Amino acid sequence: MEKREQLYEGKAKKVFATDDPDRCIVDYKDDATAFNGQKKGTITGKGIVNNKMSNYLFKLLESKGIPTHFEKQLSDRATLVKKVQIVPLEVIVRNKAAGSLAKRLGMKEGSELRCPVLEFCYKSDELGDPMVNETHILAAGFATKEEIDEISKMAMKINKILIDFFLSVNIELIDFKLEFGRYHGTIILADEISPDTCRLWDVRTHEKLDKDRFRRDLGGVEEAYQEVMKRIGL
Repeated sequence: MEKREQLYEGKAKKVFATDDPDRCIVDYKDDATAFNGQKKGTITGKGIVNNKMSNYLFKLLESKGIPTHFEKQLSDRATLVKKVQIVPLEVIVRNKAAGSLAKRLGMKEGSELRCPVLEFCYKSDELGDPMVNETHILAAGFATKEEIDEISKMAMKINKILIDFFLSVNIELIDFKLEFGRYHGTIILADEISPDTCRLWDVRTHEKLDKDRFRRDLGGVEEAYQEVMKRIGL
């Protein structure tokens, strides 16, 4: 597969065209950002962790019936993926109160929730990724009712699969962000699943093993990412 011109550069990845119009190459960076790009830094080796972990989890999800953009890992940092039209929504699943949810509802971080929470945010750095509901999404034309229903169903199924997987390596999945894309008229999972996009806590100590260590200046960021990799066996 021939790598061609760069199509896009985001906060954590670069995307390149290939000689196949239906395929792209994603290259993961070590750049780190938080608070919609207001805080910037570098997490050494992050790109390798996020690439390998995302691919491992995409393959796991594929085996459980979740369609994804994953095609083939090309190197430690690069992966061949299906070229999708990204649905402009961040889909957030929350299993315990943490981060912005804890602040909004005045709940102590780590508080139990009676059921998982599903949230949608409009993908816009300029607007600060505002939270939207189903009628906002329909009114603005971000997605159809059928797409919203499919995304919601898939997100909750993914949550169940990932909760069980992470518990098997003594990690609690507190919350996580997903993105979906359209591929030849079908909704499939895209983007990544990594310590950048998940809140991951040690089951026993509740030590944070994710990007919150960078956001909150807790130190040990690289070590936390490597610990997740080690537990998964990558």
